[in-house]
Amino acid sequence: MRTRPDILCIGSVLWDIIGRTPARMAAGADLPGRITRSPGGVALNIAMTLAGFGLRPALLSVIGRDAEGDELVAACRRLGLDTGHIHRSDDLPTDRYIAVEDGNGLVAAIADAHSLEAAGDRILRPLGDGRLGSAGAPWEGPVALDGNLTRGVLADIAASPLFAAADLRVAPASPGKAERLLPLLPLRRATLYVNLEEAGILCQCRFATAPEAAEALLRRGAARVLVTDGARTGADGAADGILTAAPPAVAVTRVTGAGDTFMAAHIVAERRGEARAAALRSALAAAAQFVTGDIGT
Repeated sequence: MRTRPDILCIGSVLWDIIGRTPARMAAGADLPGRITRSPGGVALNIAMTLAGFGLRPALLSVIGRDAEGDELVAACRRLGLDTGHIHRSDDLPTDRYIAVEDGNGLVAAIADAHSLEAAGDRILRPLGDGRLGSAGAPWEGPVALDGNLTRGVLADIAASPLFAAADLRVAPASPGKAERLLPLLPLRRATLYVNLEEAGILCQCRFATAPEAAEALLRRGAARVLVTDGARTGADGAADGILTAAPPAVAVTRVTGAGDTFMAAHIVAERRGEARAAALRSALAAAAQFVTGDIGT
């Protein structure tokens, strides 16, 4: 008998290919560094962090029936993740993400999540066919949802009875995909996790601070938002006020996945009963610890 997962992680599950150098890079630079390939994608990054805290996450995504896909599924299983609900496609390749980071952080990145977009709502079938829920008995519990899904699928999720009882925790995936979250913005059961740039895109303006961005998103109808701003003050905005906290000062050696770590750590903190202020501090501390990882030279 399958153990019921603690949380569903819906979105991108792919291979991260990251090139890192401790030096600063200018356009066109060719520098020594390290290139790694590891399991990644927003949904998978969140799931891996949740599993590290002792939770049982299940992945809802698409992975190709190719060699890279078989290897990725095996890696997810070794990490303790439930892969039994992943849609395996015969005609769609396994997705990839490639990024270059230097001593200042992210230089550039390209996310190839075309298979996830092409799969559409096929990845959601376990929520309606009885495996994880149905229209009459929808999934009850937390759902981590990422903006690599198409705007159409996200709009369907916002209106779907399959998510009527879910505690939706939503991340844009990147500033370039932040606008996809607009259908979810007014949902009372949704918590949005965005950085300062993504908040500005959703509100179509620039913000100087995370508290300012959180206040604007609440005015636009959001029920709750968490806004981060790198090493600067982060904010948790809700109807009963805006709370702020500063992340610990650390040396940054990697950035890809930091926002996903923040979101997962915040979900865990609230799950174990921490109040809003404490949960915000816990999540910022976890993200700060993540970015200190060694990059090699």
